[in-house]
Amino acid sequence: MILRERFCHQRLPEKPVGMESQHKHLLELLRRTAVHGESNSVLIVGPRGSGKTMLLNCILRELLEVKDINKNVLPVHLNGLLQTDDRIALKEITRQLNLENVVGDKVFGSFAENLAFLLEALKKGNNFCTFMSLQYQTLLYNLLDVSQSAQAPIAVIGLTCRLDVLELLEKRVKSSSLSFIQYLDNVRSQLSLPQDFPDTKFHDEWNDGIKTLCEDQLVVDVLQRHYSSSKDFRSLHLLLMLALSRVSASKPAIKPTDLLEASRVCMVDSKANILHGLSILELCLIIAMKHLNDIYEGEPFNFQMVHNEFKKFLQRKSHSIHNFDKPVVIKAFEHLQQLELIKSMDSSTAKIQKEYQLVKLMLDHSQIMEALQKYPQCPTDVKQWAMSAFG
Repeated sequence: MILRERFCHQRLPEKPVGMESQHKHLLELLRRTAVHGESNSVLIVGPRGSGKTMLLNCILRELLEVKDINKNVLPVHLNGLLQTDDRIALKEITRQLNLENVVGDKVFGSFAENLAFLLEALKKGNNFCTFMSLQYQTLLYNLLDVSQSAQAPIAVIGLTCRLDVLELLEKRVKSSSLSFIQYLDNVRSQLSLPQDFPDTKFHDEWNDGIKTLCEDQLVVDVLQRHYSSSKDFRSLHLLLMLALSRVSASKPAIKPTDLLEASRVCMVDSKANILHGLSILELCLIIAMKHLNDIYEGEPFNFQMVHNEFKKFLQRKSHSIHNFDKPVVIKAFEHLQQLELIKSMDSSTAKIQKEYQLVKLMLDHSQIMEALQKYPQCPTDVKQWAMSAFG
């Protein structure tokens, strides 16, 4: 029950694995705001599921458990998907702070009046801790401006997976990538029972079994495949939850085959099925993108880069694929976007030629490999080119 609650309810770990330096740095910044009245602004950048929110929530929990700090902290949580403009965000801030012009769930006054009211309230000594960065600037800049006042200590924390807002705030804490050893340690930690588990004998036997499990070569291979395709904490939680669900009274331990079966379930998805219906040109473009992912370590790329990579393949290795005209290749690329197999990373695509708009491949290693294996009469040279991408 303890482990199932951990995965199903996504309970926070004591400290996020692989983010020790970020944890230490951000904890110290927020501690200085709460204890010494020092204002700070931080932008935490990282892909979806990399642990940004988990990192911040762990730190807030740690701070709020300290009595002398707890009384100095008033967290305010905003979400850019819900608070879609300055006015709504301002109303939500004043509502969460329980300020004087709030009656029930309603906030009265114009935007200008509410902003003036909020800033005046902050200058009188109110303090709030967390602000989710919005694309609208007026409120944010006013908050940053008021944070310069010694009377209004504020920590403004932005969380984003967008790469085009790195200069928004004064300081940045970037999410780091886990090493595979750290990833494996995280698996072992997540599957282990806590020290205060009441049955000491079962605790020791279970944790010893998890240690042995994580050393099994089949398990290491399964986890290596998941690590290579995604370091997303959510996908790892899903994998471990599926493996744990196979434990029962008659089978009271996780076996290597449980991880293998859970991995197969995780890998069966709609995108993999979509891949089976692609044209050979579209499949080649995906392989070209996989090459670019490896070359540029997961950074976004554009159509022109993909086209150049595809042309290199045609010139050097292909004997079965003829040279498609560029408009045909663009059409195939746009079809992949419509299928949501690639995603635009530019916020204002109208200002950029479509050949140079940044995109990201939304497929992992295993999905592409499965598509290649099941593709009817896939040319040998295309398979060899793909295998070189997976080195």
